[in-house]
Amino acid sequence: MTAFDLGLSGAECRLDLAGGGHLTLPVDRWHEDADDADHVLLDACHGPTVDLGCGPGRMVAALVGRGVVALGVDHSPLAVALTRSRGGPALRRDLFGRLPGVGRWAHALLADGNIGIGGDPVALLRRARQLLRRHGSVLVEVEPPGCGLRRERARVAGGAWFDWARVDAPSLTPVAARAGLTSRWVVERDGRWFAELVRP
Repeated sequence: MTAFDLGLSGAECRLDLAGGGHLTLPVDRWHEDADDADHVLLDACHGPTVDLGCGPGRMVAALVGRGVVALGVDHSPLAVALTRSRGGPALRRDLFGRLPGVGRWAHALLADGNIGIGGDPVALLRRARQLLRRHGSVLVEVEPPGCGLRRERARVAGGAWFDWARVDAPSLTPVAARAGLTSRWVVERDGRWFAELVRP
């Protein structure tokens, strides 16, 4: 079991930052059903949706429950197993590797700060854009205003260090532009911030 899997299994855990400090990971929320804030993203999914970094699969399960075709993708075998146990299809894959449906997804979902995966939000958004059909969108959760764009090394529960990034709501516009995307909307609900990105 990896350090990150401790969080997926329900243990309390935090993200330690190489520059000092830490972020508490919202493990309880990951294992619950989608909440009111999550519905900002879910309500925008009007066609086949791929959830990148799906974790325990609450978003995939919610979409399937609505009759939306959805697929979870995660590098963790535990995440994939948990998503499947909730009735959602999921694959264990590298987000930058071979994925099904390239160029045919209506939406790519990056919830729970997953825009930070790999430490390069521009590269990740470009990858998400590749997965989309012509009028598709990337649906993202970002940080509240205040942290800007931060690239840093992080680790979970004393595990191996990995590249991570944080993007706050005001910083999303220039980051998205570098990835060939523009914001259709940015909204806050219950202290969480969400956006929909589309091709200009």
